[in-house]
Amino acid sequence: MKTSIMKASKKIFILIFWIFMWELSSLFINNNLLFPTPFGVFKSLINLSFSMYFWQSVMASIMRVIIAILFSIILGVSIGVLSGLNKIIEEILSPFIVIVKATPVMSIIIIALLWFKSGNVSIFTTILVCFPIIYTNVLEGIKTVDKDLLDMARVFKVKKIYVLKDIYIPWIKSYIVSGILMCLGLGWKVAVASEVLSTPKYSIGINLLNAKSLIETNDLFAWTIVVIILSYIFEILFKTYLFKWKKLK
Repeated sequence: MKTSIMKASKKIFILIFWIFMWELSSLFINNNLLFPTPFGVFKSLINLSFSMYFWQSVMASIMRVIIAILFSIILGVSIGVLSGLNKIIEEILSPFIVIVKATPVMSIIIIALLWFKSGNVSIFTTILVCFPIIYTNVLEGIKTVDKDLLDMARVFKVKKIYVLKDIYIPWIKSYIVSGILMCLGLGWKVAVASEVLSTPKYSIGINLLNAKSLIETNDLFAWTIVVIILSYIFEILFKTYLFKWKKLK
């Protein structure tokens, strides 16, 4: 209990320190249009939170990110396992993965604008950015499976379904978790950037764009803080669920 209080106090102190640094920077620049004060930004955030449109926009963005990350996980894990077990599939997919990784995110967004409705652009873009990360992690995990375990399974003629369930899947769990954690933060960045260009009616991205167009710097910072908070919440929820899941096991 005492340790938890100390950890919480430490985090609060660090947060206060950076808010203080923000305030000092704002005072030094002395131009609210360029760099607003923490008080002005938090005041805007509170004002925005009383608007129904604010919550509609936030919920719409959350749904897009959840859908995109879930699809990325499903595709990345399933195709990653297939590629790890079959060299031909890996070689066929290799050029596609290399191209997607090398393509600038803005190029993917612009191409997606030609193919999809505004509300689906961020979903497609986020999947295309996150899928290769999870796929590569899973593929790497499959390749590092203990060969002695596989040889033993082969000697005892263990069915392939059990080899997959009891050897491969447990072995690559840490690789899957690592890939998901990387995608949780990156997914929000890509999704919001896509929304800025695709401008769906309800989204965080269009609110960022409107704040910039109207030179409402306080609102611009406020919406940015919303994205940071949501990304952090997603990561905490995932880690909490993972911890509980491990504890149950």
